[in-house]
Amino acid sequence: MTNETEYGFETIALHAGQNPEQVTGAVIPPIFQTSTYAQPAVGEHLGYEYARTGNPTRTALEECLAALEGADHGICFASGMAATDTVLRRLAPGDHIVLGDDAYGGTFRLISAIYTGGGVKWSPADLTNPAVLDAHWNPATTVVWLETPTNPLLTVFDIEAIAEITHRHGAKLVVDNTFASPYLQQPLALGADLVTHSTTKYIGGHSDVVGGFVATNDEEWANDLRYLQNAIGAVPGPQDCFLTLRGAKTLAVRMDRHCENARRIVELLLSHPAVGDVLYPGLDGHPGAQIAARQMKAAGGMVSFRVKAGMEKAMELAASTKLFTLAESLGGVESLIEHPGAMTHLSAAGSPLEVPDDLVRLSVGIETADDLVEDLRSALDRI
Repeated sequence: MTNETEYGFETIALHAGQNPEQVTGAVIPPIFQTSTYAQPAVGEHLGYEYARTGNPTRTALEECLAALEGADHGICFASGMAATDTVLRRLAPGDHIVLGDDAYGGTFRLISAIYTGGGVKWSPADLTNPAVLDAHWNPATTVVWLETPTNPLLTVFDIEAIAEITHRHGAKLVVDNTFASPYLQQPLALGADLVTHSTTKYIGGHSDVVGGFVATNDEEWANDLRYLQNAIGAVPGPQDCFLTLRGAKTLAVRMDRHCENARRIVELLLSHPAVGDVLYPGLDGHPGAQIAARQMKAAGGMVSFRVKAGMEKAMELAASTKLFTLAESLGGVESLIEHPGAMTHLSAAGSPLEVPDDLVRLSVGIETADDLVEDLRSALDRI
C-alpha cells in the first residue's frame, strides 16, 4: 500500500504493511515463526538475517502502526516499558527529564528509580500550564515526557503548546499515546517528536498479547532506536506481532464503542450519591475539555472517579463488580476496574505523582452498555 495519506484511518489499519504474501498470495501476513534465515552467500541476505534483528511479521506491524500515527518510522518492542526504556537509553548522565506530574507508575519507577542511578535527573511538572514549563526551564533538559490523557487522573495537556516550548529550548517532546490510541489522537501532527504506546492496550485490544511501539519522523532517532532494538533484543515475537496486527485492524470500530460506553458510565457516575469527582475529558466541567476537543477525536474509554466514603470503600467497590473485572491493564474489549493507589500506581506512593487513595479507574469495554451501567450501579449502591 502506498500514499497512505490518501486513505482513511480504517483503510490504513487494514492495508498498510499488509500486501498479500508474494509466494502464496495469502491475504493475511503470515506468522514467520523462525529464528534465522538462509543466506545466498556470505555477507548477503534477502532482507532478513536473524529474527532479533528483523522478522517479516514484525515489519508488517511496524509499517501499519507507523502509518496509523502518520509517522515515517515505527519500531516495535516486547512491551510498552521496553519501548519507554529504549527511548530513555539515548539520555546521558547529567541530562534532565521533565515528566508530567501524572503518569503511569511503571514509567515513574523506571525514570525515578532506575535512570537516576545512572546520573539522569528528572523533575515533575504540572504541564496544564505550559507557560510554567517555559518560565522554569532547566537548561539540562533534553526530554519532556508526558501522557495525555494521563494515567490515572485523565488530565489533558496541550501537545501543540508544549511542543513549541520544548523545541524552542532545543529539547525533544515524547508523548505516551496509549490512553488515546492513534485513532483518537495523533501527537506527531501536533508537534511531538516521538510517540510511545503500550500496544498491549487499545491497539492489541483483546488482553492476549503484550507489546510496545515508538513512532517518529526523526530519522536520526529512528536509526538509533533500531540499533538499540537489535542490540538490547527486547523485541516482540512473530506470534505477538500477528495478534497485535489483528487487533489494530479493528481499532477504529472498537474505540467508537469504548467511547460510547464510557459516556454512559459517566452519566451514571455523575448522578450517583456515592461518587465524588468524576474525571473524564469529555465532561464540560473538565479543566482540559476544550483542549481535548481540539486535539482528540473523542474523549476515550477510560474513566476515573473518587469515592466519597474514602479508600476502604473504594477498594471494596473495585472488588465487588461482576462484569467489570478487577485487574490491572486497560484497553481490552472487556471492562476492567482497579484501585490505582494499591495496584498500577503503588510505586508512586509518597512521591509527587502519588494518586488519591479514594480513586477508582475504569477501562470501559465494549459489552452491552446497559449491562455495564447496571453492574456498576449495583456495586455503588452496596457501598
